[in-house]
Amino acid sequence: MADTNDKDLEQLAARVADARGFLHIDDKVAELARLDEETAAPGFWDDAAHASSVSKQASNLRETIREYDEAAALLEDARAALELADEDEAFAEEAEAALERLGVLLDGLEVTSWFSDRFDSGDAILTVNPGSGGLEAQDWTDMLYRMYVRYAEKKDWKVTILDVVPGEGIGLDKATIQVEGRNAYGMLKSENGVHRLVRISPTDDKKRRHTTFAGVEVLPVLPEDIEVDLNPADVRVDVYRSSGPGGQCVNTTDSAVRLTHLPTGIVVTCQNEKSQLQNKEAAFRVLRAKLYEVEEQKRQEELAQLRGERRDNTFGSQIRNYVLYPYQMVKDVRSGIETGNVEAVLDGDLEEFVIGYHKWRVSQ
Repeated sequence: MADTNDKDLEQLAARVADARGFLHIDDKVAELARLDEETAAPGFWDDAAHASSVSKQASNLRETIREYDEAAALLEDARAALELADEDEAFAEEAEAALERLGVLLDGLEVTSWFSDRFDSGDAILTVNPGSGGLEAQDWTDMLYRMYVRYAEKKDWKVTILDVVPGEGIGLDKATIQVEGRNAYGMLKSENGVHRLVRISPTDDKKRRHTTFAGVEVLPVLPEDIEVDLNPADVRVDVYRSSGPGGQCVNTTDSAVRLTHLPTGIVVTCQNEKSQLQNKEAAFRVLRAKLYEVEEQKRQEELAQLRGERRDNTFGSQIRNYVLYPYQMVKDVRSGIETGNVEAVLDGDLEEFVIGYHKWRVSQ
């Protein structure tokens, strides 16, 4: 046991040293000091949007540094306990526990290192739209919407419902949420694309097997200092009565907002906040993100920069299959990750698929 722990200690010590490098800890410490100095400056909070953005950056940096420091401390604790293990068995158990905790912590730090693109550490806007399949696709959209809300809740991320449009008779015709949390956009990029469901249709009296599709789009919530070519004169604003679920007063006033960007034809709706002003602000956040994406396409001619390749919501284009009949399985087409526990996945147990996708992406 001692020899095993000594070997584990050497391997974990090497991983801690590697982590300091690939996480750029020294750079992060310097950047955090700069941001802390900025937040202490007079008038910092006069620009609320900028202050919020800087505070969030500082919080993300502080958390990564804290986790690295904890890993380094655990390494020293394990080393000290191993030196005393021959004298007292309790120290051997203490060393083993510290090494186990250190391994888990380093796994998390390595995952964090994957999210180094410009907006990865920030928040995300996730939209689910039905594809081919009629009423079935609307029901599938509702199932996916619930899956992502549950996943975010399991991650202790904050979910704000921006737009939920009921389908005709069943499910949802569209669902858009904003997800706020550490690395939310970076993590959720794995979900961009077409999701395919195979099951016995609950709407089919003959109980036949149906194949259904829905598309998931994930965009970053852009910081206020990101410039986007958005002229308010190019946006038509329509207000109407909300049809979606919401709090008291939501369905009794013209609080819902529809924005139409005339040059591109992009349409964004938001109806789940109580006030028209709140819905308008949320809709403009989504519109800015969509226009930024269009600009990235023009500059780089590759949508993968933000969202992955756009695909039709039809057979053969899916990124993940969810099969409920004749057998039970969820399989990601890209990473090969699969499980037979479909119910758990649909209840938000997505971490294996999210991490599996990013491992696959890094390996490419």
